[in-house]
Amino acid sequence: MDKVEHDLTDAQWATLVAAWGGCAYCGAADAHLQKDCMLPISRGGRYTLANVVPACRSCNASKCNAEVTTWMRRKKLDEQAFLVRQAEIARSAGNPVR
Repeated sequence: MDKVEHDLTDAQWATLVAAWGGCAYCGAADAHLQKDCMLPISRGGRYTLANVVPACRSCNASKCNAEVTTWMRRKKLDEQAFLVRQAEIARSAGNPVR
C-alpha cells in the first residue's frame, strides 16, 4: 500500500461523509463510517476522491475486496442510482462552487 499514491484529503473525506449523509450503500446514518474503495486496493484502487465512499462497517466487511458493481449486483442494490450519485458527489466535492 505504501507504493500506491493516495490523494484523498481529510477535507475531501469530510465533504464525502456530509454529502452522502451516511453509508453510501445502505444509508445507515448512525454508524461509524469507514473509507471504502469502490475498486479495492487489492485490485489496483486507491484512496482518491473518485474511488472512496463512506461505508458502514457491515457493508464494508460484506463488500470486502469485491469491485463495487459486482457486490451491488449480488446484494440486489440499485447500482445505477449509486453510480450516478457517486459521480455527482465526487464532481461537486472536487470542484467546489465559489
